[in-house]
Amino acid sequence: MASPVLSTYRLQLRGPAGCRLTFADTENLLDYLDELGISHLYLSPILTATSGSTHGYDVTDPTTVAADLGGPDGLARLSAAARSRGMGLIVDIVPNHAGVEVPVENPWWWDVLRHGRSSDYAAFFDIDWDLGAGRIILPVLESERDLTGLTRRGDTLALGELVLPIAPGTGAGDPHQVLDRQHYQLVDWRSGVCGYRRFLTINTLAALRQEDEQVFTTTHREVARWFAEEIVDGVRIDHLDGLSDPVGYLCRLRALIGPRAWIVVEKNLATGETLDPGLPVAGTTGYDALRLIGGLFVDPEGAPGLTALAAPTAVGPLPALRATTAAALTNDAQRLLRCVTASTGSSEPRLAEALAALLGQVGVYRCDYATTEPILPAAIAQAAAAAPELAGPLGVIGAAVADGSEAAVRLQQLCVTVVAGAVEGRLFHRYARLVSLNEFGGDPLRFGCTSGEFHTAVAGRARHWPESMTTLSTHDTMRGEDVRARIGVLSQLPERWAGTLERWETRVGCPDAATGLFLWQNIFGAWPEDGIVTEELRARLHAYTRKAIREAGGRTCWRDPDTAFEHAVAEWLDAVLHGPVAGELTELVRELAPHAHSDAVAQKMLALTVPGVPDVYQGTELWEDSLADPDNRRPVDFAARRVELGAATHPKMRVVHAALRARRELPDAFRRGAYRPMLAAGPSADHVVGFRRGDDVAVAVTRWTVRLARFGWGDTAMPLPEGTWTDRLTGRSWSGAISAAELFGELPAVLLERHRP
Repeated sequence: MASPVLSTYRLQLRGPAGCRLTFADTENLLDYLDELGISHLYLSPILTATSGSTHGYDVTDPTTVAADLGGPDGLARLSAAARSRGMGLIVDIVPNHAGVEVPVENPWWWDVLRHGRSSDYAAFFDIDWDLGAGRIILPVLESERDLTGLTRRGDTLALGELVLPIAPGTGAGDPHQVLDRQHYQLVDWRSGVCGYRRFLTINTLAALRQEDEQVFTTTHREVARWFAEEIVDGVRIDHLDGLSDPVGYLCRLRALIGPRAWIVVEKNLATGETLDPGLPVAGTTGYDALRLIGGLFVDPEGAPGLTALAAPTAVGPLPALRATTAAALTNDAQRLLRCVTASTGSSEPRLAEALAALLGQVGVYRCDYATTEPILPAAIAQAAAAAPELAGPLGVIGAAVADGSEAAVRLQQLCVTVVAGAVEGRLFHRYARLVSLNEFGGDPLRFGCTSGEFHTAVAGRARHWPESMTTLSTHDTMRGEDVRARIGVLSQLPERWAGTLERWETRVGCPDAATGLFLWQNIFGAWPEDGIVTEELRARLHAYTRKAIREAGGRTCWRDPDTAFEHAVAEWLDAVLHGPVAGELTELVRELAPHAHSDAVAQKMLALTVPGVPDVYQGTELWEDSLADPDNRRPVDFAARRVELGAATHPKMRVVHAALRARRELPDAFRRGAYRPMLAAGPSADHVVGFRRGDDVAVAVTRWTVRLARFGWGDTAMPLPEGTWTDRLTGRSWSGAISAAELFGELPAVLLERHRP
């Protein structure tokens, strides 16, 4: 096996048909990543996915390594090449769902469509056979009129590019007569009706029943081989909470791949929620750390002004937002309620209303882990207290889920969809107080993170989850780390931002004021410092804007888009990009660039040195300007990064290189070393965050530099423990109490190593 997982570098692999990055291409990056200080490559999903997939999460055959990436031989060569350098591989796996957008490419799904319940793979998918009276309802039509284009091609039916199988012995007659005899039924995707559980509400991703031993064994046969042959050292589990039995799944996985494998799980922990300590994993993929680190750089003095400014975008109490989201999920809710009725025999007419009210009170993704079990009875009580008339149907639901049966499982899975839809969907794309807080693992309603909260939480990570992942950017983040850092600077000048927006809106008014409040911050965050608006940037911002306003679900949405409104917003965006406001945007971005860069460098240092295993998302060792996917999955210019690594002049690259090399050379300090906060002293002490790792490593960063520039450091100093401390970034050495002005004279972060007499 390779060395312990000290750090990871996330790579978004692509086949030759896309922005190519295959196993062979990745081999050519090993020398660069090794020099950077990375211990393990962290690969996006590598199993066979839908042709042309840009992400790999739509796996169509989990038993094979994607041929367009290099197949099993290419993976083996990459692993061997990495091991020859003392490096290893971590792979992202997708147990929760499979890609079904192109049925013919998924052999299991194709077989189920062809043979129905008699298929050998009928139990592999979570199909609602009752909903379609024994037929699978497929939400694939743009409208019922599409069926006029149905044709027959041999033993298949075709509707445009969609091809579906014909069951044996059912091919007589015209295409519509044939369709009526199939094991599936085609409906308008806007109807909200779907015959199978999905990944959230995405129709093209059908859930897999990993609770079935045969399904688990078959879908993990290739994964097991990787560990048996020591090709891979760990896995990242995508969307853990979507599984029927997350704890049982992880226990089976741990038994399958062995005690030494590094396992991290994608899980959104609510603020105050802790990861179940009984899970056989190293920790999460780091959304919780992202909130803590980014929140440190949000100035609490900006809260009142930005809160007032964002008032038109307020969404009201979260329970109401979650309840509204739940009420709209009629397909999944009705399936759950059928289970409730079957379990209890009750036909209480207000069950649906009671279910929505209950889900409104559940603020976590799942409440069936050991650490979250008390939430469900409390939520039932809170829902009944808010609406006493629903106490009866709430009691029925409580009785149905008390024994952990199918109703209980479906309730938990519906919680996931509701919280994701209400928070990551609606709230994150509507509330415009400070959109850098609208992030996975984050809570926009909490204005950043105090140093006290940070130190306490991070010390807890050191004690309980020292090998959990830490990150700032992922393939899923709403905005890249540097975009969030720039937007966060606005917390230090709320009055100026409010005045600027008022002036800009007067000159170039958005068709909807609330939408404008949200989009202006995102445009500011991604605006180029040189002010050059390329056609690529224009296309990226237009794509982001369309996605954001549809996700918000206010004036337009995915199911029923308001094309007139969308066109008006697009015209407004072009007026911003190419009109007189563009020059003012550039001036503001340039003026605040030193502060944005300072925060970006400082938060990167924290992410690389706090307890946990740091992940560097591809390309983020230099400045990056990404927005939500697919924008954050663009190809990376590694040639430029090689140059910068050799030049050692880019501040972010210097921090990444120095911190990763320190982790490699001083593993005990970072893997097992205690976490001890270090407090500065003096009038500007709150502008410093510092800590020690073990006995001989110390880290300090500065923050809130706009406000700091007004008052200066004064006699603020950082007392250092006994010995001589040398900064691995600059080579400068200090002893005793060091002036903050001197400590941060060159960079906004220091990484100190003690040299004892």
